[in-house]
Amino acid sequence: MTPDLRQLRYFVAVAEESSFTQAASRLMITQQSLSQQINALERILGAKLFNRDSRGTRLTDTGALFLPEARAVLDRADEAVAVVRRAVRGETGRLRLAFLATTANHLLPPVVRAARDRLPGLELITEETTIAPLVEGVLSGRYDLAFTRPPQVPGLAARTIATEQVCVVLPEGHPLADRTELTLSELADERWVMTPRSSWEPWHQTFDENFRAAGFTPDIVARDASVQGLLGLVAAGLGITRLGWSAHNLRRTGVVFVPLAGEIATTEMIWLADNPSPALRRVTDVVTELAATMDLTTTG
Repeated sequence: MTPDLRQLRYFVAVAEESSFTQAASRLMITQQSLSQQINALERILGAKLFNRDSRGTRLTDTGALFLPEARAVLDRADEAVAVVRRAVRGETGRLRLAFLATTANHLLPPVVRAARDRLPGLELITEETTIAPLVEGVLSGRYDLAFTRPPQVPGLAARTIATEQVCVVLPEGHPLADRTELTLSELADERWVMTPRSSWEPWHQTFDENFRAAGFTPDIVARDASVQGLLGLVAAGLGITRLGWSAHNLRRTGVVFVPLAGEIATTEMIWLADNPSPALRRVTDVVTELAATMDLTTTG
């Protein structure tokens, strides 16, 4: 038979107080109940733990040996309870974060820094990826939380954390490069470089609608899946493209960003709506507070 934690706590209290009366008062139980539990503990151990005489209550040699062991067990139990409570509060555990490659440069550093500052016991695993594997990863549970342009997929919870101006990206020296603002319809005669339609069809359907509303079908002369690739193609003079303002941090020379009138891009954090993770709730709250205090499109 093994002593229970209550008996160990009672034993330590008596040892520390050197008095059954004072220990009972500290534990807020009757002295009779305390004595019964200590007697039961001594029967379980097969050893006498205290000497009680006119001089008071003193540990026996066996009791003195048992005291540090009992304290260690109680400390470990308290530690185990604390670990569980931290996990329930979302302060420990592991969270897998995915960042859309086009936004990772400016989003990943402040998000991870804020989460680790506020939740140092939480392990964060980050990955930069493209939109299709990002969405599939959230839906399958491989990622707990992702940061992306709105993927337009049902079944996901989403919260907008940043908005930014959409710009047309022109090569340096382009006749329109000195404009402070352009409309999409003014770019009907330009050659365009775009991402492949296979990268994410819902976005390209929206692009098609935008171009139709502007009165033209774009002349697409090249495609590249990465923002860096698109910027390189523009700098090389192959064509123009449109990107969020934050992409200007990825290339400082060879291209010019001109705002497109009335066009705004948003960045969201998305997760499975029925994900029960307490850590997920804590991190989404941390990022929401962060987004309310700083422009996440200009950091990095």
